[in-house]
Amino acid sequence: MRDRNDVTAGREVPEQRRILAVLVFSQILSGAGLAAGITVGALLAEEMLGSTGLAGVPSALFTAGAALGALGIGQICRRHGRRPGLALGYAVGALGSLGVVVAAAVGSAVLLFLALLVYGAGTSTGLMARYAGADLASPERRGRAVSTVLFATTLGAVVGPNLVTLTGEVAHSWGIPRLAGPFLLAVAAFGAAAVALAALLRPDPLRLAEKLAAAQEAVAAGSPAEDAADRPEPRLNRREVVTGTSVMVLTQLVMIAIMTMTPVHMQAHGHGTQAAGLVIALHVGAMFLPSPLTGLLVDRLGRRWIAGASGLTLAVAGLLAALAPPHSVPALATALVLLGIGWNFGLVSGTAIVTDALPPARRASAQGLVDVGIALAGAAGGMSSGLVVVVGGYPTLALAGGVLALAVVPVVAWSVRRPAHTDTAPASSHAEPEPK
Repeated sequence: MRDRNDVTAGREVPEQRRILAVLVFSQILSGAGLAAGITVGALLAEEMLGSTGLAGVPSALFTAGAALGALGIGQICRRHGRRPGLALGYAVGALGSLGVVVAAAVGSAVLLFLALLVYGAGTSTGLMARYAGADLASPERRGRAVSTVLFATTLGAVVGPNLVTLTGEVAHSWGIPRLAGPFLLAVAAFGAAAVALAALLRPDPLRLAEKLAAAQEAVAAGSPAEDAADRPEPRLNRREVVTGTSVMVLTQLVMIAIMTMTPVHMQAHGHGTQAAGLVIALHVGAMFLPSPLTGLLVDRLGRRWIAGASGLTLAVAGLLAALAPPHSVPALATALVLLGIGWNFGLVSGTAIVTDALPPARRASAQGLVDVGIALAGAAGGMSSGLVVVVGGYPTLALAGGVLALAVVPVVAWSVRRPAHTDTAPASSHAEPEPK
């Protein structure tokens, strides 16, 4: 039995270390699968469809699939726990990756589009795993817990794009188009992550968090833990949920739009897939590599400070991408690195804001809905990016994205203005420094 003082003090439970270790292992495996669609999805569609204007369709499809996946995974996690939800999500992602390979082999655009929708479930699982890392974390370490899971994605996500040439040669030797090669890697990566989670993610972090929350409430009320179910459930803080969700939605939309068309923009100006893969590898590294520092800043400086910084960083990234000479790989890489850092700031801070505002019993379904919004924003960014480039060019897309990112700042400012009366109560007692 757990010590009464441990429950009331809200200390992290010993199981948290094991949970984070398993999540880190699975994220390393799945990172390579995540990178496949980012690196060659647009190029594969352009090759198969013969149209730059439709090159953004793959990004839109697998982010739309991510929306459906987030909704389904959230519901499965709510009913059965994190372990079956995340494992099933990665298994579906592996199936979608295999579908993309088959579609490329037979030259079927219809099958490609359907497979990309299924593949999106894998990408949504990779992001939703961050919530599992936060389930058992104390509020004072929640940002670092989220960032640890995200950081683990770095290895696979950075290595994946740099294997474009190698996996392409493997695919070609099997009679499959070279651009489908990274999706072969995704089949193995997502499949291995699914097996690892199904076998090792024990105890289930969400189920344990719910039990601990009930015990803590019972201790605080001076009644047995078994009676906790008879008392009213802590109410969520809707204002904070809206704030965190808005930050993540805006940063996702801007990042996906600019990132999706960068390889196409580079290829149009004479760069090969190796150069594009390098730039995307640096970008994906910047999306996840700063996570430990970001988590520390989120916990020490406050969620809103880092959320505001995400909007400013993305604005600078958009401006640099718009002004970068098309022939300059270093200039484009710098812009894409800043784009990744800005996204990382927004995701870690937004996740912490949302998780703080949700009681454990309502987390999984609400977080699934939040990630649906994030995925739909990515779908909108991916779908519109190719059309914007056709009409106004890549610089117009990058500049528009940078301007849109600045909307994060007023969103954060709005969240600081607390209403005189509220019918909600924070799900966490965690207090953070407020912007002045």
